[in-house]
Formats: sequence, structure tokens, C-alpha cells
Amino acid sequence: MVCTDKFGRPIRVPEYQRSWDHRPHPLKDQDRESLHKEIREKLRGGDGLSLFENFKGQVPRWNYDTFREFGEELVQAARQGDANRTAAIEALTYFLDRRIDPGEKRRSCLLELAVDSLEKIFSSVPGLDSDLGGAYRRIDWVSRTSLRKPEGGERTLLLDATGFPPEGDDGSARLLTRAFHLGWHNFLVYGCRGHRFLGCGLGPETRGVRMDVYGSPGDYLGSGMDGLEMWVHGNAQDQLGQILKSGKLVIHGDVGQTFMYGAKGGSVYVLGNAAGRPLINAVGRPRVVINGTALDYLAESFMAGDPHNGGGFVILNGMEFDEHGRLREQSMPYPGSNLFSLSSGGALYVRDPHQRLGKEQLNGGEFTPLEEKDWQLILPHLQENEKIFGVDLGKDLLTVDGGRKSPREVYRKIRAVKLSVLSATTPEDEV
Repeated sequence: MVCTDKFGRPIRVPEYQRSWDHRPHPLKDQDRESLHKEIREKLRGGDGLSLFENFKGQVPRWNYDTFREFGEELVQAARQGDANRTAAIEALTYFLDRRIDPGEKRRSCLLELAVDSLEKIFSSVPGLDSDLGGAYRRIDWVSRTSLRKPEGGERTLLLDATGFPPEGDDGSARLLTRAFHLGWHNFLVYGCRGHRFLGCGLGPETRGVRMDVYGSPGDYLGSGMDGLEMWVHGNAQDQLGQILKSGKLVIHGDVGQTFMYGAKGGSVYVLGNAAGRPLINAVGRPRVVINGTALDYLAESFMAGDPHNGGGFVILNGMEFDEHGRLREQSMPYPGSNLFSLSSGGALYVRDPHQRLGKEQLNGGEFTPLEEKDWQLILPHLQENEKIFGVDLGKDLLTVDGGRKSPREVYRKIRAVKLSVLSATTPEDEV
């Protein structure tokens, strides 16, 4: 049996990696206490990112039980107050989002352990009817009728999507909309299993609102958002960010079909790949970074104006991760055809240091030299991409075959051209 991903690439597991047998093997008392002590010391005055950075280098040497014990200690620490809870959630989320060297373990098994610890922390958050203080409150299907406005120091509403229908009046997306109009501005949604329309319907001018999504959200996530900031901690499905106007959308994985159809703006960052027909009919000023690649018809009918005068653009890096969590070039930065098909504005910046893209893959675009003003335009977005995903601009993107290159040697610009087939008419055509 041969397994492939949706891009047709074989999925292989390194022979030296072994799976988790799901049977806990307790650590020796001395090893467990040493680990707990180190975690407590790092938690004191630290945040989730520093906690992740301090422990990620140890993971290749750990066995599954050590990683499980690490998560369990964070679960216990999270019960000791909001500061610890926030740091624990952030640290485990970084282990979920970032690609690290798993050693002899399988990344999928580590993700299972990280998600298990996160959901224990989420489930321990008091409900809306609790008289306990704190910044976090939780709601689920059973307690959905208790929804109210935030009180006191309450800042973050956790929604357990388990049990909610995937869409409709009783869906989780509708409850989130009602919560927003009651005054909640920070959301954490977990237990998603195909729940659609998350982040939709909040209305215009939603700057300052953030929604973090865990699990497997469904179609149309973030569609029509205007100012909202959404973070998906994993893969996403089809029709994401349709007619997106403004805001920030971050996907720590792959995205499905017709991503950002008709989008008018927003800053979007995708760690993995995009399936077919992303950014069809996009207009205005969408600014998009895709670290992987895309299937056919990327930016078809792109109408985003002049990128140097408020228009939009797409950056395609064509990268992937190996089994050690290291970035490497994909065999082709873009394997399909109809790249920038029938576009009339905007620009596409492709990481293609080996000049593998050919003119025959274009349909409405043309290669043009990358100028200094182009690099200054996309540089802030690549820097933000590094901050979000840990994709190092110098070490990962501007290094080719072991040597540092200039941006012009690494990136190629594709701009829209006026298609004579559409502009040239004859008297017979006009009859």
C-alpha cells in the first residue's frame, strides 16, 4: 500500500522512528522530580515561548513518557493561576505549531500528546457560572444557554466545540458571534471536528479581536472578516478567507481549495501548502505569504492593483520540512500551470533560486527583475513570517546550497501584463 498526500507526494515514515504504544511507563522518581524542578524554574517569570525554546532541544533525546510527563506537569502548573495557565497553553501550542526534531519518535504521536495536555488545561477552566476569579472562562454545548457578557477581569472565552452541530443556528460559529456582541474579544476554540464558518458574521471593524482555533475546523473559516485576527493551530479546509476585507489570518499547516476567493485585503500567512485555485478574483490589497507551494491556478484573475501603491501581492516560498524539522526546498516552487492566469494587477514573488519556473507555466504574467523597492515591500512580511513560524529569513530563505545569496538571486517577480487577446478587437468583433 502506498499513501500520498493531496499533492500526490508519497508519505513515508523514517524507518528509525517508532510509534507510541499508548501505554504509560512512569519515569523514575529522580528523573521525574528533576524534570518537574526544571519546568517550575523556567515557568517562574517566563512565558510560553521561552519555555518552548528551553525544552525543544531536549525532545530528540526524550522518550514518549518524558514528553508525556512534561505535558502533565504543565497541566498541573496551569491550575495555579492565570500566569501559569497562559504560559502552559503557549508552550504546548508552540510544540503543536513549530517543527522540531522528534528524534526516534514520530511527530504525529508527539502532537497527540501535546493536544491531550492542552485539552486537559482547557477543560479545567471554570465555566461562566463559576464564582472563581480569573481571566479565563469556558462554555460548551451543555452550558451554552449561560452565555453572558464578560465581568470583572474576564478576558478570554474558551469554547469547547464538541457536541455543537457543524453549522446552523445552534452551531459554534453563531455562539461566537453572540459572544462577540456581548463584549468578548478574545476567543479560544477547541475540539473542532469540521465546524464551519468560524470567525464569520462578527461584522465590520473587528480590530482588536483574536480567535485561536484548535482541532480540525471546517470550511469558510475567516470568510468576510474585517479586522479580526485568526490563528489556526493545524491544517485548515476549503474556502478559507473568502471575501476577506482586512485582518490577519495565520494557518499553521496546509489550506484547502479556493483559499481567499474574492479577497479584498488582509495579511495572511500559511506555513504549508495551498490546494487548487487560491486567491481567485482577489482584488484590493491582500498580502499573502505561502511557505509551501500551491496547485494550479494560483492567483487566477488577480486584480490587486499596483503593489507599490497600496495593491496586493503573494509570496510563494516553495519550502517544506524534513523528518528532522528542517526546512528544505521543494522539488519545484510551483509544480502546476496557469500561474497568475489572466491577472490584471498585483505581483507574485516566488522563491526560485534555480530558475525552475518556466514561461509556459504563466498565463497572463511575465517575469521581471526583482528591484530593491520590491524587496523592501516584501521584507516586512517575510520578517513577520519568521516571527510567526520560525522560518529564518537568512538561514532558511536566503541561503541556497549552503551559501547566503542576495534577494535578487533568490526571488523572482511575476507581474501582470495586458493580454492582447483580450484588448485587441476588430470591427467584426464589435458587431
